[in-house]
Amino acid sequence: MTNWNAKMMTLALTATLTTGTLAMAQQDAAKVHGKVINAAGQPITTGDVEFTKDVTAAGKEAKMLNKAPLGADGTYSATGIAPGDYVVYVVQGDKFADRQQLKVTPNGDLTLDFDMTREEYMKQLTPEERKAIEEFKAKNASVVAGNAVINNLNATLKAVRDDMHAPTPNWDKDVADMKQATTQKPEESILWMTYADALTGKADAAAKALRAQGKPPMADADVQQEYADAVSAYKKGIELNAASKKPSPLDQATAYNQMGNALARAGKVQEAQASYESAVKLMPANAGQYYGNQAAVLFNASQSDSSLADAALTAAEKAIAADPNRPDPYYVKGQMLLQKATVDPKTQKVVLPAGCEDAYQKYLDLAPDGKFAASVKEVLASLNIKIQTHYRAGAKK
Repeated sequence: MTNWNAKMMTLALTATLTTGTLAMAQQDAAKVHGKVINAAGQPITTGDVEFTKDVTAAGKEAKMLNKAPLGADGTYSATGIAPGDYVVYVVQGDKFADRQQLKVTPNGDLTLDFDMTREEYMKQLTPEERKAIEEFKAKNASVVAGNAVINNLNATLKAVRDDMHAPTPNWDKDVADMKQATTQKPEESILWMTYADALTGKADAAAKALRAQGKPPMADADVQQEYADAVSAYKKGIELNAASKKPSPLDQATAYNQMGNALARAGKVQEAQASYESAVKLMPANAGQYYGNQAAVLFNASQSDSSLADAALTAAEKAIAADPNRPDPYYVKGQMLLQKATVDPKTQKVVLPAGCEDAYQKYLDLAPDGKFAASVKEVLASLNIKIQTHYRAGAKK
């Protein structure tokens, strides 16, 4: 009986000592972290970093005690590593890509990086493997350089676009920056289109300044040249876009529309008309906008060339048919029809042609405070025509 109790006491004591040893090991556990890059200098993002104390065994034969997965940036973090001497492997599937020795100290926070570009690693590779790595590095360097150019161009594009919408754009800088961008990547259509926008903006600003001085903008050679350069840049952008792997009809139509504006401001009305028509063919859904611009161009041109009045009226009617909620085409229609008004010989009253009053009333309905509202109200008042606050075409007065 006494001997049996003694054995039980021994077993209990042994169990207590074993538990204490485990607790001590966990308390002394260390953390190991680092980054793994391959021989080409790129992060390795798949696989694991594994730890073994079998320092003399080959990797596949060693008993691994700890494992940490590699992250998307090539980093790893292993916790709970007991103190001792280890061999640490980078393992990808059944391949042991690299190994290093590591002494883990109690409660340590250790960094162990695997840099496979190091000389001792590279010496282990065959000449063929080293050649393949150098070829990859050269190709990758070219890709990295190309990406850097693209990133810089995207930043330039955003900066220029933001500036063009600023209260006081720096047109000289915008033009210079976009010209340089087209030189860096001449096959990119959007760069040419934005370059053209900058040129048009610069020409518009110069033309406005000349008009303020009482000078005709079209007599200025620099303004004419900027509009001409803008047209050339739009054409280049359209051609590149059409020939690209993924042509964008919207981008092409937008460029044709903008080119039409530039041509019109340069006094080339017929060419402008053709440009707007090209925009409509590419994007019929935006016909209201494009025909609206065409109507405005022809309306302005008709002030000095009455032969364009009918063309302006036709463009306005096309714009209204395409989008009846745009106010300006109604104003153009009303103004063009007003020129066809007659006088009743009996009453000596002005007789408006059909559709003229409707156009004016519709304009005021859509834009009661629009830029032409005062002019329209003046015309209607001079003819003793009451303004309809909620207008319907053909409504009885």
